[in-house]
Amino acid sequence: MTDRSDGMRTLLVGLDAGCLSVLEPLLESGALPNVASVFEEGVFGALQSQVPPWTPSAWPSLYTGTNPGKHGVFGFLRFDGYDWDVVNATDVRARTLWEYLDYHGLTSVVVNAPVTYPPPDVDGAVVPGYMAPENPTCHPPGLLDELRAELGEYRVYAPFDGADDVGARIESYRSLVRMRGRAFRYLADKFDPDFGFVQFQQTDTVFHECPGDDRAVRAVYEAVDAELGEILDRCDPATVIVASDHGMGAYRGGEVRVNEVLREAGLVETKRGGEGMPSWNAIATERLQRNGEAESARNRTLSLALSALAKAGLTSQRIGRVLKTVGADQFVLDRVPNAVVRAATEQVDFPRSKAYMRSRVELGVRVNLEGREPCGVVPRSEYETVRDEIIECLRDVRTPSGEPVFERVDRREEHFHGPYVDEAVDVVTIPTDYDHFLTAQLRGDPIFPVPQEPWNHKFEGVVALAGEGVDAGATLDGATLFDVAPMVLAALGLPYDDDMDGGPLDPISSVGSRAYPPFDGNRTRATDDRAIEQRLAELGYLER
Repeated sequence: MTDRSDGMRTLLVGLDAGCLSVLEPLLESGALPNVASVFEEGVFGALQSQVPPWTPSAWPSLYTGTNPGKHGVFGFLRFDGYDWDVVNATDVRARTLWEYLDYHGLTSVVVNAPVTYPPPDVDGAVVPGYMAPENPTCHPPGLLDELRAELGEYRVYAPFDGADDVGARIESYRSLVRMRGRAFRYLADKFDPDFGFVQFQQTDTVFHECPGDDRAVRAVYEAVDAELGEILDRCDPATVIVASDHGMGAYRGGEVRVNEVLREAGLVETKRGGEGMPSWNAIATERLQRNGEAESARNRTLSLALSALAKAGLTSQRIGRVLKTVGADQFVLDRVPNAVVRAATEQVDFPRSKAYMRSRVELGVRVNLEGREPCGVVPRSEYETVRDEIIECLRDVRTPSGEPVFERVDRREEHFHGPYVDEAVDVVTIPTDYDHFLTAQLRGDPIFPVPQEPWNHKFEGVVALAGEGVDAGATLDGATLFDVAPMVLAALGLPYDDDMDGGPLDPISSVGSRAYPPFDGNRTRATDDRAIEQRLAELGYLER
């Protein structure tokens, strides 16, 4: 047991997609005085992310100190055979920082951490963030109503109103950032925690929704800096750690349609109409969800008609290309229900496919293994042979200029280890410098010069430490996502877990590690999937 001391002992500030390439110009211009104070008074450096470097998998890695093979979240979706569901906190099957602290009798306030809904019962407060529904249950129960009564509006996501107005978007970003800071300060005053964690998601969202808009990026970071300043003044933490889950940068390559590559190699077979792994544009999905999906008798008739056309070769992808050439694609997308598009879309035919990409953010290919997948066709005796075939096929993929598309194509064991490895893709595909947009969609050419999105997550994030017990003369060379949780525990004078994949780095003294009791992740699964799916589709993460 560790004795409490008055005041916040350690503050962790999460900057989603924060990285030196984004931060340094803002710091040099003087736009971020409070972030600069942490960097200048302590030590900072690049933070290596993980595979895959995306929010729902990377943040759990950061706050558990373990790789996805141990905590079990590999992307935005969890799969049961070919069916899927949006991930939530019940899918994080490893102990979080606030659960470690609760074990030691310390108190936490956690605001807006991704994949924390439904929240755990710990000493302190948890307000879930990204991947939660808009009105999430918080801990303690009733806390969301209390926040709204005390502070006014509190939202998890920005409203869709004014989505096409950049000025309105910027103001919604500022508003969300202010909500995080105000909620965190209110809860810190109320609970007087030993540990605080506040995460800002808009530092990532702005790049997806306002790509290339330096004004919007600056506005978001200035708002974050202002809230950080207020938090530092009010909470006066002994130690401050700033960390991100990954970096951000522009795509310099094209779009790679992995299932098309696999189809050319004879590993994927497709069919038109009916059930199967669908594949259509995520923006279309978002528009369809926004306008509702009630399948009227008229829609059922249209679905049957489009399914028949698809089987004859006229798929929704081809229809979409024709509509786009005449400028009618948006008009149709605003009016055609989701189920209708599904009927006309070319899809992976599972009973005849050896392998497939199921979700682009997983960065890999799944073998359609007999006995594991519902329609598995690859005997276990041929598993390694098929993996070799996939690896050889993808390593040979080249851009139009002859450069390798993939920096690495590996067996999953080279990236994941732990009890949940079998839930991962079987072959991991890492694009060169993360400069190519991978997609699971079946849309014709396997390589297309223009990616669907102009910005992408990068492998290098950022980390900074300042305050009590931090050696500002030390370095953070080689820092990884998995080191953050051990460093937080070290800052609190606690041993980190032997099962963690990282450890405290040179700037902070460690009391060593120990074996903790096995984690009991008995949590009730609950989520508002439809609303979350809509948000993920809008950001281009969800291909369905």
